[in-house]
Amino acid sequence: MKTLLTIFILSISVIFPVNAIEMGIVTGSKTGTYIQMGKNISDLVAQSGITLKVIPSRGSLDNIADVFETRGVQLGIVQSDVLSFIRSQDDAHLKKIAAKIKMVFPLYNEEVHILATQKIDSLSDLAGATVAIGKDGSGTFLTAKVIFEITGIQPKQVSRTGGTEALNQLLNGDIDAMFYVAGYPVSLFKTFQEEKFHLLSITDKSISEYYVPSTIPANTYPFQEEAVPTVAVKAVLMTYNYRRLHCKNVGKIAYIMYHNKHWLQTNGHAKWKEVNFDYPLKQWEQYSCVKKAIQSNASATPAAATTDNEESNSRSTLRKMLNNW
Repeated sequence: MKTLLTIFILSISVIFPVNAIEMGIVTGSKTGTYIQMGKNISDLVAQSGITLKVIPSRGSLDNIADVFETRGVQLGIVQSDVLSFIRSQDDAHLKKIAAKIKMVFPLYNEEVHILATQKIDSLSDLAGATVAIGKDGSGTFLTAKVIFEITGIQPKQVSRTGGTEALNQLLNGDIDAMFYVAGYPVSLFKTFQEEKFHLLSITDKSISEYYVPSTIPANTYPFQEEAVPTVAVKAVLMTYNYRRLHCKNVGKIAYIMYHNKHWLQTNGHAKWKEVNFDYPLKQWEQYSCVKKAIQSNASATPAAATTDNEESNSRSTLRKMLNNW
């Protein structure tokens, strides 16, 4: 007896005739959540005859550059605030890039953790402090920079380190606080028991315009007895504003994902259980080809013809931003 998924896949082949579609998705580190979710999407669409190559990467900026410039890469997973980061730069080419970035689906929350010494009581106390903001180009780096720009807070000094390296700097007294962006509970803090450190609350109203309110529950970490209000970025499945063939192909993948979320939740990473494909994400516009594919149950109709990738030198422009701060 055919399973429901098999029947559904057969119906997909009627709605979307499969002609050896090969695409690529850039994700994150080889051990991170992004790459695991990318593999889940790849496994799902493979059942419809679509080959989706899953590619590791160094971070959100590189993922955007790859979608713009790398042949065979049409999808990427990025943090939602990367768009605010790009738009905040005074560069015409970057603004053009921001206009071409489109959302396929919002995915899951990644909470902003700011671990600090007890002398830092609030976000505003980071003014004049030494703060680790993550490695260049990382999601943590982007979030730290956007939050500082939104609030006008200016640290005395920043350390472009993240993860274990930043945590060791905090323990050694070399820094006063560190940013770390990931969905709780993060393994980095799960066994951390130093009571002289705490997580800062993030409740600034100006920040909530760009981020999703969230709370890190009490006792999520050994040193944390009370719930901590914070904000979260959304992981976002994004693409370029393609026309013609890639418009249809991205629409096909979106259609399959949208109608097989239960399969992803059952067979994929635990974070799929938190995903709401219909969540209205601020600052992001959903790709029109995705909307059409979902709403019409058929392949998206191409818009006016343009080249698939009309930008160039995007990577160098994006990376150049990091040297200006």
